[in-house]
Amino acid sequence: MTTLSGQSNPSSVVCHPSSARWQVILAHDWLTGMRGGERVLEVLCRLFPRAPLYTLLHNPEAISADINAHKVTTSWLQYVPFIRKNYRYFLPFFPGAIERLRAASADLLISTSHCVAKGLPPPPGARHLCYCFTPMRYAWGFYEEYFGRNPLKKKALQPFLNRLRDWDRRTNDRVDLFVALSRHVQRRIRSFYGRDADVVYPPVNLSFWTPAPEAADNAQRSDGAYDLIVSALAPYKKIDLAVRAYNRLGFPLKIVGAGTEYQRLRRIAREHIQFLGRLDDEQIRNLYRYCRALVFPGEEDFGIVPVEVQACGRPVVAFGYGGALETVVDGQTGVFFQTQTEGDLLEAVEQAAATRWNPATIRANAMRFSEENFISGLTASIARCMGT
Repeated sequence: MTTLSGQSNPSSVVCHPSSARWQVILAHDWLTGMRGGERVLEVLCRLFPRAPLYTLLHNPEAISADINAHKVTTSWLQYVPFIRKNYRYFLPFFPGAIERLRAASADLLISTSHCVAKGLPPPPGARHLCYCFTPMRYAWGFYEEYFGRNPLKKKALQPFLNRLRDWDRRTNDRVDLFVALSRHVQRRIRSFYGRDADVVYPPVNLSFWTPAPEAADNAQRSDGAYDLIVSALAPYKKIDLAVRAYNRLGFPLKIVGAGTEYQRLRRIAREHIQFLGRLDDEQIRNLYRYCRALVFPGEEDFGIVPVEVQACGRPVVAFGYGGALETVVDGQTGVFFQTQTEGDLLEAVEQAAATRWNPATIRANAMRFSEENFISGLTASIARCMGT
């Protein structure tokens, strides 16, 4: 275990004097890749380098060194053959698996949760702070976004989904303080759980996501020659909307990411739409730096990608709902479209193309989401949770 005084960068955190006695443990839903949630966990792992970590599944090859450095305790699901690529099919077993884990003695449990991590039973006497990415979406009316529109499958699963919702509502009582990653999620926590929540925006690595150097090799540059999407290719991301719109527009669109929608999207896309698959962060940064605009067509609870591209000085065309309203400034760092239709999206794309953007202004907006601001906000919430 670790204390709040055992941080890798103590100068960036303002700690309460009594925090040196707090023993901390961490919980996360699953560790199968480095997405936005794992980037938040990574910061917590640096803050608490000796904290034990509890999770359903752990694939060390897909996880960063900062996280793998911790003692990781997994559920029985870890030992199911071939589960790493098929873990979502085991959703009915997640609540029971997390509840069977027994956490070490501690003063404070910090869970980072969008599924079942908040349901980990806290050790006796421990306080529990949940950094909530969202209440469990597929238990609260977002089923089709994740599992498709098959009405027979939904009808068959409805009794289980009802039980999952009851479990999710019931286990929110194990949390002493919710911290939401956006005001959008804060409202959802209030609606679904009847609970208040602090808001602390997740961190972005602003020292990595930077504009192109002024002396960049001209042979590498292609400013404005393409628009860009960086996203998992899942139904709720609405990438098909962008593909249909750009089929009409005829302007080059590069799509980074993989997922269940890949084959369908490839079939409907015209030749000027390019699918690049999974890329590393340096490749994505290069695409950010030289795109005309990032297109963000879905509804997200927060959405880290628009912040990353703004940190690189490039604008965003986003659906004007959800987390994008908190990360993008309409007319200054991007353009919103109000309905998820091809016409509205194309109108916003054309408006963005006609605007003279100021890269310094765009990056300044992204600076609000620094790691330092995240740590400062979370430290204040921890102190509140501990009653100090």
